[in-house]
Amino acid sequence: MRHTGVLLLFLTGFMFSCQSEFEKIRTSGDPELLYKAALSYYEEENYQKAQTLLELVISSYRGQKEAEDIYYKYAYTYYYLENYIQSTYYFKTFSQTFPTSDLREEADFMSAYSNYQLSPTYRLDQSYTNTAIQEFQLFVNTHPNSERVDECNRLIDEMRDKLEVKAIEEGKLYFNLRRYEAAVQVFENLLKDFPDTDRVKEIRYFIVRSNYLLAENSVVTLQKERFQNTITLADEYINRYKDSSYNGEIRTMKEQSEEQINRLDNVRYQN
Repeated sequence: MRHTGVLLLFLTGFMFSCQSEFEKIRTSGDPELLYKAALSYYEEENYQKAQTLLELVISSYRGQKEAEDIYYKYAYTYYYLENYIQSTYYFKTFSQTFPTSDLREEADFMSAYSNYQLSPTYRLDQSYTNTAIQEFQLFVNTHPNSERVDECNRLIDEMRDKLEVKAIEEGKLYFNLRRYEAAVQVFENLLKDFPDTDRVKEIRYFIVRSNYLLAENSVVTLQKERFQNTITLADEYINRYKDSSYNGEIRTMKEQSEEQINRLDNVRYQN
């Protein structure tokens, strides 16, 4: 028990000593000492302390050769501490401040990659996803010979897949809520935004089905036109995707639409 108490006392004293050493450097007011200590903490991957000291010396080295290294490492400390909003800001600031730097390519990529790290699950707002796509595309345009171009294109495809899934789920949500007109709009916009989607058969199926249900639930004066539109869409679907697993259901909706039109015509004739 006594040995445990001595050990705790020793550890407490050691930690206090380390803390005191950092505080001594932090409050020294010596830019050279602060810079060297910051580099040491950075190499040791103690990014919080490195960031604190780098921030203190930025103004002292402005315009000097060390400034480029300070700004660059300062931006990376935010990235390593997973503060991606700040890291994208400081990487972008680095590129603007040092446009001819050999490190600019890396900074441009990391600015985009920080936004990629902020990109959430498809169920949430995709502002960061869109920003990351734009920045990766800008990187490819700005650095077309970079070894990172393939990686950028892969990440762009990954995020576009996420946006596609979000749009599909949004369309299905409107469909399940019986807001068929809104569902049709979302699915049609999806095909415009993602013309090469692998889920085109499923999306066009939902367009036909949403149109059919929209017609079925419309006021009588709009039904004939909407059932006719369903027939047109069904014919286009069957002709375009002859091997689709949805074709049986599509044909049924077409036949039922034709029956509904005949019924409506008969009612008008009798009236």
